[in-house]
Amino acid sequence: MAVDPGVVMTARVLVLAPTRRARTETFVRANLARLPFAVEACFGDEIPCREPLKALYGLAVLISKVCTRLGWLRLATLPASIVAVLLVRRHRPDVVMVEFGFHAVRVMELARTGVPLAVHFRGADASAERYLKRLEQRYRRLFQLTSAVIVKNQIMRSRLIALGAPPAQLVISPSGADEQRFQGATPASMPPRFLAVGRFVSKKGPMDTLEAFALLRGLTDQADSCRLVMVGDGPLLPVVQERVRQLGLEQLVQFPGVLPPDAVVEEMRRARAFVQHSRTAEDGDEEGCPVSVMEAQLCGLPVVATRHGGIPDVVVDQQTGRLVEEGDRLAMAEAMALLVDRPDLAAAWGAAGHRRAQAQFTVAHHVDQITMLLNDLMGHSR
Repeated sequence: MAVDPGVVMTARVLVLAPTRRARTETFVRANLARLPFAVEACFGDEIPCREPLKALYGLAVLISKVCTRLGWLRLATLPASIVAVLLVRRHRPDVVMVEFGFHAVRVMELARTGVPLAVHFRGADASAERYLKRLEQRYRRLFQLTSAVIVKNQIMRSRLIALGAPPAQLVISPSGADEQRFQGATPASMPPRFLAVGRFVSKKGPMDTLEAFALLRGLTDQADSCRLVMVGDGPLLPVVQERVRQLGLEQLVQFPGVLPPDAVVEEMRRARAFVQHSRTAEDGDEEGCPVSVMEAQLCGLPVVATRHGGIPDVVVDQQTGRLVEEGDRLAMAEAMALLVDRPDLAAAWGAAGHRRAQAQFTVAHHVDQITMLLNDLMGHSR
């Protein structure tokens, strides 16, 4: 059938993701909603009765997971790849984008259809030993089939190049913060209240953040007026709460739990600074580029964090915040004490961080990068 040259055809993108329920998927869905394409998304943990092919995809992903756990790695690729090929034939996308490297190896043989394949690595899939040791050979095969690989920072880029990813295919693109929501912090006018947002897991370093806060008593005369608010939940939450009781800080440290985005913004507007002691977990798991750090900088807060993952890409030491080495609680405490005693410095660093984040680390910036990449892939495939 001839196509009317006056009709603008919307490019089609098929997105394959492992789950809709993981916290990272919040950012995945938000970014997909802004892409200027006709997006069809399939999630591996959904089996919708009214959509048989998507239901089959969910079942195939489940079988692939079982095969992987049993060590049948070659067989693990077969079920989901077969269904992914059927999805390509059904939806006829111009490009396929797969979220997470560990999921991409399940469906990678769909590249045999000739449709360009882009893979989005996000953090643990490019750092945790549980993935790298088990999937190294699968990753090498994956990089023979991909047209583009998206990563969050330079460290991830270097690690994937070592695993065989062609350097020309790699694009660094942090997920970005919502520029329409994260605005309005005035740190100089706020009391010395420190905010941490994130899961209570090893790579977020919640215990390090707490211990650094506890050290403030010997570093500033205003220690009694300082507060620490730790937003989130996770397996280490009870451990951190018990440590608060041991330190006698129950009146100074708050645990509001998981908060919706608008409530997080309000917490940022009540804070003097944002703190995050990210570190490499025992299994090698690392941060990509923490969205909460970008959100804090965009909102106008100075950030005290570690030289870890993509954080140094966002936070410029002594310009938009302070960076310390992983595990150096005293250095983190000293940086926090400086911002307690120097609200003017908190204001200056926060304003500089806002300008930098607005220019480089918004969702809009990330979506523009992904849009350009996918358009480029579609142009080369025609």
